[in-house]
Amino acid sequence: MRVLFTCLSQSWGGMEMYALTTVKQLLKHNIETELVCYPDSQLHQEAVKENIAVHTFRFKSYFSPAAISKLSSLIKKNSYDVVECGGSKDLWFVVPALKLSGSIIPLFLSKQMASFVIKKDMMHRWIYNRVTKAFAISNMILKNLEETTPLTKDKIILLHNAIDTTKFDPAKIDRTKVRKEFSIADDQLLIGMIARFSPGKGHEEFLRAVELILAKHSNIKFMIVGEASRGEESYAKKINALAGELNILDKIIFTGFRKDTPEILAALDIFIFPSHDEAFGIALAEALSMSKPSVCSNFAGVLDIAVDDETSYLFEKGNGDDLASKTEKLINSKETRERFGIAARRRAIEMFDLEICTEKLIQHFKQSR
Repeated sequence: MRVLFTCLSQSWGGMEMYALTTVKQLLKHNIETELVCYPDSQLHQEAVKENIAVHTFRFKSYFSPAAISKLSSLIKKNSYDVVECGGSKDLWFVVPALKLSGSIIPLFLSKQMASFVIKKDMMHRWIYNRVTKAFAISNMILKNLEETTPLTKDKIILLHNAIDTTKFDPAKIDRTKVRKEFSIADDQLLIGMIARFSPGKGHEEFLRAVELILAKHSNIKFMIVGEASRGEESYAKKINALAGELNILDKIIFTGFRKDTPEILAALDIFIFPSHDEAFGIALAEALSMSKPSVCSNFAGVLDIAVDDETSYLFEKGNGDDLASKTEKLINSKETRERFGIAARRRAIEMFDLEICTEKLIQHFKQSR
């Protein structure tokens, strides 16, 4: 089987990381896979590092005749069996190229983000009519596809984003490494969140919960992992200032950007995921894989990952008081933390394991031919 995967984005986030991971996984399973991406993008650079066959296309609008003609020639030349688009914008480039080439090969769409634009006009119907199947990363995205696109239910498949549960395995990671780095005592609880500094990630609620928890508990430290998104440095400063205003700055460790996510998670006793509107939540799935009990907002893609009173406690989105209350339940019960942790690891392996999800993807490809 020969697969062409497209991701024509200049950004570097979940969608682009999914594209890179998927291509690497398909190659690992001996499926010849090539990537179409934007030149000099972060995805392009990362793909080159991995020795992935890359085709670069530059275009300035949804309709780019030169790029469409170039892709059409590529499709004719290489006789691909399947094309997968890593984002809906790519369809405006890929569908005309497929039509121009005369190819009838299956076309898949991976949908990572919700859209609030209704796409049921004549032009969108023509574009989406060429899609064989669409993969939704959560039930929230599945519903969004049904509501905003011409795709019928039988064309939409729930296929969660995946994590490497062998990499995020608590049995393989030294819990003490990060704790020693930040002088966390063995008898101290460490509670943390991992998210870029961006509005809607729930930093304000986290700080409110910290303030309330510290009014009752003293032997606890808190950690915020992540850096500001480009252009949102002022928001990060605002959060830091808020911690100062609440007189909790000395109780919170701001680590900045970290690459050692498994080690960070290993160090934590409780993981907090307060995001307001997450399509999926890779960081939460990784925390589950590391056997971390968690407290999560009760909204959107989080509900595909966390199970209330089994792996996590869910709190009302945006409610710092409720977050504090649910977190205290875990602080006060080591037995519950351990029970949630065991269930979390089990759920991560069953639902989000990278190898299992890759096998599902390959089966969908094979069934479409």
